[in-house]
Amino acid sequence: MIVKHFIEDKLLVFEVIEEIDHHQVEKIRDRADYEIQRLMPKKVVFDFKGVRFMDSAGIGFILGRYKTINVYGGKVEIINVNEKIKRIFNMAGISKIIEIKDDSLNDNLNSLKQIS
Repeated sequence: MIVKHFIEDKLLVFEVIEEIDHHQVEKIRDRADYEIQRLMPKKVVFDFKGVRFMDSAGIGFILGRYKTINVYGGKVEIINVNEKIKRIFNMAGISKIIEIKDDSLNDNLNSLKQIS
Protein backbone atom coordinates (compact mmCIF):
# COMPACT_ATOMS: atom_id res chain seq x y z
CA MET A 1 0.00 0.00 0.00
CA ILE A 2 1.28 3.42 -0.94
CA VAL A 3 0.47 6.28 1.45
CA LYS A 4 0.28 9.92 0.38
CA HIS A 5 -0.36 12.77 2.79
CA PHE A 6 -1.23 16.28 1.65
CA ILE A 7 -0.52 18.46 4.69
CA GLU A 8 -2.18 21.68 3.58
CA ASP A 9 -5.37 19.81 2.66
CA LYS A 10 -5.33 17.41 5.64
CA LEU A 11 -5.91 14.67 3.08
CA LEU A 12 -4.59 11.15 3.49
CA VAL A 13 -4.63 8.84 0.48
CA PHE A 14 -4.09 5.09 0.61
CA GLU A 15 -3.32 3.59 -2.80
CA VAL A 16 -4.12 -0.06 -2.24
CA ILE A 17 -2.08 -2.07 -4.72
CA GLU A 18 -2.62 -5.60 -3.48
CA GLU A 19 -5.48 -8.00 -3.04
CA ILE A 20 -7.44 -7.40 0.12
CA ASP A 21 -7.98 -10.81 1.65
CA HIS A 22 -7.52 -12.36 5.07
CA HIS A 23 -3.83 -12.97 4.30
CA GLN A 24 -3.06 -9.30 3.52
CA VAL A 25 -5.55 -7.35 5.59
CA GLU A 26 -3.60 -7.31 8.88
CA LYS A 27 -0.59 -5.64 7.25
CA ILE A 28 -2.79 -3.13 5.43
CA ARG A 29 -4.91 -2.42 8.52
CA ASP A 30 -1.90 -1.83 10.77
CA ARG A 31 -0.36 0.65 8.34
CA ALA A 32 -3.63 2.50 7.78
CA ASP A 33 -4.38 2.74 11.51
CA TYR A 34 -0.89 4.02 12.24
CA GLU A 35 -1.11 6.76 9.59
CA ILE A 36 -4.66 7.79 10.55
CA GLN A 37 -3.80 8.11 14.25
CA ARG A 38 -0.52 9.88 13.52
CA LEU A 39 -1.92 12.43 11.05
CA MET A 40 -5.61 12.78 12.05
CA PRO A 41 -6.69 13.78 8.54
CA LYS A 42 -9.85 15.66 7.62
CA LYS A 43 -10.43 13.32 4.70
CA VAL A 44 -9.21 9.81 3.89
CA VAL A 45 -9.36 8.43 0.35
CA PHE A 46 -8.88 4.76 -0.41
CA ASP A 47 -7.74 4.40 -4.04
CA PHE A 48 -8.68 0.90 -5.23
CA LYS A 49 -7.17 1.24 -8.71
CA GLY A 50 -4.75 -1.63 -8.00
CA VAL A 51 -7.25 -3.95 -6.28
CA ARG A 52 -8.51 -6.86 -8.37
CA PHE A 53 -9.80 -9.08 -5.53
CA MET A 54 -11.36 -8.44 -2.14
CA ASP A 55 -13.07 -10.81 0.30
CA SER A 56 -15.02 -10.18 3.52
CA ALA A 57 -11.81 -9.18 5.29
CA GLY A 58 -11.70 -6.16 2.98
CA ILE A 59 -15.21 -5.16 4.00
CA GLY A 60 -14.17 -5.33 7.65
CA PHE A 61 -11.05 -3.30 6.89
CA ILE A 62 -13.04 -0.49 5.24
CA LEU A 63 -15.73 -0.42 7.94
CA GLY A 64 -13.14 -0.35 10.72
CA ARG A 65 -11.27 2.58 9.18
CA TYR A 66 -14.59 4.36 8.59
CA LYS A 67 -15.42 4.10 12.30
CA THR A 68 -11.95 5.31 13.31
CA ILE A 69 -12.04 8.29 10.97
CA ASN A 70 -15.53 9.25 12.18
CA VAL A 71 -14.15 9.53 15.71
CA TYR A 72 -11.83 12.27 14.41
CA GLY A 73 -14.70 13.95 12.56
CA GLY A 74 -13.25 13.06 9.17
CA LYS A 75 -14.75 11.85 5.91
CA VAL A 76 -13.99 8.74 3.89
CA GLU A 77 -14.15 8.17 0.15
CA ILE A 78 -13.30 5.24 -2.04
CA ILE A 79 -12.17 5.87 -5.62
CA ASN A 80 -11.28 3.87 -8.73
CA VAL A 81 -13.24 0.75 -7.81
CA ASN A 82 -13.75 -1.92 -10.46
CA GLU A 83 -17.27 -3.22 -11.10
CA LYS A 84 -16.75 -6.52 -9.29
CA ILE A 85 -15.65 -4.86 -6.05
CA LYS A 86 -18.30 -2.14 -6.43
CA ARG A 87 -20.95 -4.89 -6.42
CA ILE A 88 -19.44 -6.28 -3.20
CA PHE A 89 -19.60 -2.81 -1.61
CA ASN A 90 -23.22 -2.42 -2.72
CA MET A 91 -24.26 -5.83 -1.39
CA ALA A 92 -22.52 -5.17 1.94
CA GLY A 93 -24.19 -1.76 2.26
CA ILE A 94 -20.90 0.12 2.32
CA SER A 95 -21.98 2.34 -0.55
CA LYS A 96 -24.79 3.67 1.69
CA ILE A 97 -22.37 5.07 4.27
CA ILE A 98 -19.18 5.74 2.27
CA GLU A 99 -19.08 7.67 -0.98
CA ILE A 100 -17.69 5.59 -3.83
CA LYS A 101 -16.46 7.64 -6.79
CA ASP A 102 -14.86 6.97 -10.13
CA ASP A 103 -12.85 10.18 -9.68
CA SER A 104 -9.12 10.52 -9.73
CA LEU A 105 -6.97 11.83 -6.90
CA ASN A 106 -6.73 15.24 -8.60
CA ASP A 107 -10.53 15.54 -8.59
CA ASN A 108 -10.51 14.80 -4.85
CA LEU A 109 -7.89 17.48 -4.18
CA ASN A 110 -9.93 20.04 -6.11
CA SER A 111 -13.18 19.15 -4.29
CA LEU A 112 -11.46 19.32 -0.91
CA LYS A 113 -10.11 22.79 -1.66
CA GLN A 114 -13.64 23.92 -2.57
CA ILE A 115 -14.98 22.66 0.78
CA SER A 116 -12.26 24.37 2.88
